[in-house]
Amino acid sequence: MRYIIIGAGAVGGTIGGRLAESGHDVVLVARGAHYEALRAAGLRLTTPEGTQVHQLPVVQGPDELTPLRRDDVLVLAVKTQDSTAALDAWSACPVTGGGTAGELLPLVCAQNGVESERLALRRFRRVHAMCVWLPAMHIEPGAVSAAGTPLSGMLHLGRYPTGTDETTRHIAADLEKSRFLAPVVPDVMRWKYAKLLSNLANAIEAVSGLLTSDEGRSLFARALAEGQAVLAAAGIGAAGKEEQSEARDGRIKFDPFDGSERVGGSSWQSLDRGTGTIEADYLNGEIALLGRLHGVPTPVNDTLQRLANTFARERRAAGSMTVGELVQVLDAAAETTEVAH
Repeated sequence: MRYIIIGAGAVGGTIGGRLAESGHDVVLVARGAHYEALRAAGLRLTTPEGTQVHQLPVVQGPDELTPLRRDDVLVLAVKTQDSTAALDAWSACPVTGGGTAGELLPLVCAQNGVESERLALRRFRRVHAMCVWLPAMHIEPGAVSAAGTPLSGMLHLGRYPTGTDETTRHIAADLEKSRFLAPVVPDVMRWKYAKLLSNLANAIEAVSGLLTSDEGRSLFARALAEGQAVLAAAGIGAAGKEEQSEARDGRIKFDPFDGSERVGGSSWQSLDRGTGTIEADYLNGEIALLGRLHGVPTPVNDTLQRLANTFARERRAAGSMTVGELVQVLDAAAETTEVAH
């Protein structure tokens, strides 16, 4: 199978680079300065084993690849706010022998949040969900780093909304040969909802930096409590902490391999690159949405969503609000919500 990585950033670049290392056919899809750097000098992937440069085909969109092959697998690794445009572009792409990508080809949603699968299923018949546990960095055009060792990450995989099939198992086998742990599970969305809960910290980290203080961790605990209450009210199951730890079971360790301090996750990186957008609408915003649907107040996640979007829109520096300032804003929002109720 040929893997077309739609969004060759931190996650997509690591998956694409690792697949290429193990001999798989990979095409990268990127835009702007990242596309130019990949085309000119290749993908520079840094891992605990060192840095490798992968000279891979790179395109900006489907027009440069049409018609697609019948053995292509599309891996959607853009941020969810960019999903609709990507899905529209790729689903209508013709496939050799007749038909379109949306009708014939498998699409894997390798993204945070739980919304892209629903968006994809409107356009693709064969949708696979991937729960991505893969801390990686993409700040500089053409360069991606991933610190997992001895494996780069854990990627639970299954059909959406439920089940597995031969394609799921084939993709998972390719990933397992490419330095990933790739469990095939029939209930993959349970894992994605668990990841959603952990990603509620992303907005805090993006606005105020790493959660290294008691104040920061306390804020995350408040956001997490709202998320857990909302999922319970909605009757949505999520993999528990022990279940997640058991799945990793010491197989993957994440340590800075170059002596540098960790700077931030995917939302922090979006602010640092000045993209103008951030994924908060599909992380904290997912909790806010479910809260409104099921009558559960979510003032902390509402406020984190709003602040993260403001930072992105105004291109404010990542981590430039102190934790103390953030606490004051969140406390004021919580008090307003209590009065309203």
